[in-house]
Amino acid sequence: MQLLNRVWPYLLAMRLILGSCSAGVLAQTNSGPVKAGAQTTSEERDGQHDFDFQFGRWKAHNRRLLHPLTGSNEWVEFDSTIVARPIWEGRANMDEFEADTPSGHIEGMTVRLYNPKSHQWSIYWANQKYGTFSLPATVGKFKDGRGEFFDQEDFNGVNIFVRFLWTVPTPDTTRWEQAFSTDAGKTWETNWIITATREKQ
Repeated sequence: MQLLNRVWPYLLAMRLILGSCSAGVLAQTNSGPVKAGAQTTSEERDGQHDFDFQFGRWKAHNRRLLHPLTGSNEWVEFDSTIVARPIWEGRANMDEFEADTPSGHIEGMTVRLYNPKSHQWSIYWANQKYGTFSLPATVGKFKDGRGEFFDQEDFNGVNIFVRFLWTVPTPDTTRWEQAFSTDAGKTWETNWIITATREKQ
């Protein structure tokens, strides 16, 4: 049962990303070799440079829902700085996030790792308050200019799905959203939106 509980979230998000149902989590398993003579309809796109757009320094505006999943519509807004850099020639990357918010100062760090076999990114977040990476990783990929990443975790004693959405309207602007779902991905409540503008050198 413990193994099933750990594997089920990843299977569920994979179904979300593939669009075969409204809920899911990603499996990060390796595909087996294609047998001789077998034909594939399409080759998986190499996404190892999908986050190259983010490298550099950004000014960002944050809009964050103060009490997610409570029915509240009370938002707070604040500005932040983001500095992103590549690791392993872009197959991994990290960014540093810093902001003064109404509830205090935040220093955070995001690390993203690309799996060339699954063609997916695993995203980890840490801040100075706890000093540990968030687990499980939020996993997904870009398709047609839109990045979707999912995980399943506990939030105030409730098991929820988490979704990150990335869009890049222009080379110098980005938009990131975080949303939670309590009904296995049928509906989503967006609770954090970051719109960023690249700082000119």
